[in-house]
Amino acid sequence: MIVELKIENRSGTTPARFTINNLVIAGWSGRDKAAVEKHIVELEALGIARPPTTPVFYRVSAARLTTEDHIQVWGDTSSGEAETVMFADAAGHCFVGLGADHTDRKVEGYNITVSKQMCEKPIASTVWPFAEVEGHWDQLVLRSFIHENGKRITYQEGSVAALLPSKSLMNDYSNSKGLAPNTAMFGGTLHAIGGIRPSPRFEAELEDPVLKRTIRFGYDIVSLPV
Repeated sequence: MIVELKIENRSGTTPARFTINNLVIAGWSGRDKAAVEKHIVELEALGIARPPTTPVFYRVSAARLTTEDHIQVWGDTSSGEAETVMFADAAGHCFVGLGADHTDRKVEGYNITVSKQMCEKPIASTVWPFAEVEGHWDQLVLRSFIHENGKRITYQEGSVAALLPSKSLMNDYSNSKGLAPNTAMFGGTLHAIGGIRPSPRFEAELEDPVLKRTIRFGYDIVSLPV
């Protein structure tokens, strides 16, 4: 899978072509282990199986990645969630971007792994060199927005410090060898304000308050008849 992205660094912006052969979604990646365990128990009560490990890593078809401004889904039971996305290019250099782990929630209720395959994974077209943000990683802020009753409302907001650091996730996945070349990894998400629910449009942003820059993107959700 080839994705056309823009690398934004302190010197400017340059176009880049990334070949992605492996797409990984990190789940259950909260830093507060007690909170993660509490959420697992809540989901077990609803019949959703406990993950084998925390964090857990789901493999998804790389072809699901898209920078299009809309996606098509089945029915009205899917929703997005904002996540940082790590990209390793062919030389193994790492970049951080922004994406949405758009997931079919009905399917998630009986098989999380299958639910991850059901929808495209929209990503922003801009990435930053990981080296430029690694030193102040916990100060990055994730936000997302949905549209309800004709209004744009905040859906998620918080510091990535609530999640395991991306470097830690990459090492956990690869046994401390770092992210393999031509790999993309979603890094987990924050809770949804007011609960998880669908929306006809999803927007997200990743703010770097230290270098005073923000990655933004959004996409429309087109529901296909069931």
